[in-house]
Amino acid sequence: MKNEICCIFNLAPHYRLPIYDLMDKELNCDFYIGDKIQTSIKTLEYKKLKNFKKLLKNKFIFNSGFMWQIGVIHLAFKPYKHYIITGSPYCLSSWVLLILLKFTRKKTYAWAHGMKGNSNTKKRILEKNFFSLFNKVFLYGKSSKKVMIDEGFKPENLILIYNSLDYKAHIKIRENLSYNDNFKNHFNNDYPVLIYIGRIQKSKKLNLLIQSLDKLIKDEIYCNLVFVGDDLKDNNNIAQLVNEKRLKSFVWFFGPSYDQNEIGSLLFNSDVCVSPGPVGLTALHCLTFGCPVISNDDYFNQMPEFEAIENEITGEFFENDNLENLTTTIKKWINLNLEKRELVRKLSYQVIDEFYNPINQIKILKNNIK
Repeated sequence: MKNEICCIFNLAPHYRLPIYDLMDKELNCDFYIGDKIQTSIKTLEYKKLKNFKKLLKNKFIFNSGFMWQIGVIHLAFKPYKHYIITGSPYCLSSWVLLILLKFTRKKTYAWAHGMKGNSNTKKRILEKNFFSLFNKVFLYGKSSKKVMIDEGFKPENLILIYNSLDYKAHIKIRENLSYNDNFKNHFNNDYPVLIYIGRIQKSKKLNLLIQSLDKLIKDEIYCNLVFVGDDLKDNNNIAQLVNEKRLKSFVWFFGPSYDQNEIGSLLFNSDVCVSPGPVGLTALHCLTFGCPVISNDDYFNQMPEFEAIENEITGEFFENDNLENLTTTIKKWINLNLEKRELVRKLSYQVIDEFYNPINQIKILKNNIK
């Protein structure tokens, strides 16, 4: 029997393999995936999907932000009944495809960030018209759902699908994690440990984290800081700032790691992750391994994964760009007693186990695509 579900994505990031693999096996989706976007993202090995059909060429239109996927339009005439499409209003070929499909009984679904509520009038009109072409919209978070309901979309057509990492692999790792002396051996002290995991880049506002650490040390509230990730050298000056503040003995530039056992151990043994800029998938990674997360309260400019953090329960949101408030928030989270820390760990696991995993996502897809 021919597969009935056609997936057309702008790109397939490597972290999406677990959910795409479930869609491949349990929904028998056919995959058509774009070859590139305008930012650097590691892609999955498409041949791992048994129903991968074609790599589409993404053609960018000058510097307008718009693109066209070559080879998409003819898919409207194939015998698919359902189309899951990356929900980007800046992909012009998707507009044409959706308009063609409006004349059929075929169903269309966006997989999207949706409307964030911070767009100017022109962009808001563009987004609203685009999403109105779909039968349903799968959204990463509640914030965009609220915005779209306020814009007149029917709640029953806005489906929360969240986001996920390699949940099954992470759970196996999590079951075997325990406290160790790695931080103590590196720093030669027993101070609490702050961690940041992700790319070291200017947009993450890590200079605020260094300044906050400096204030804590000067107030004789001692703690260590570990950076896990690539330094993009985009004039972030983080290493230079550490030297200027004479904090080298308190800061460990661990570097990038792709070993999930190693990452799991680092997060499990840290007191709190601090991401002063937009937090994104870092929140899911940390909560999966029981590490609470501090990030900023500029919700309009956050990534949707910030919603996984329950304020003052599995982390906290400090006042955006406010150094004093960030420092006060960090103080609170490095002084948890063992009983409170273990409760935070348990509640962090819970939100991932209930919502942010491929098993939940595939259930949501099955319930909505019939």
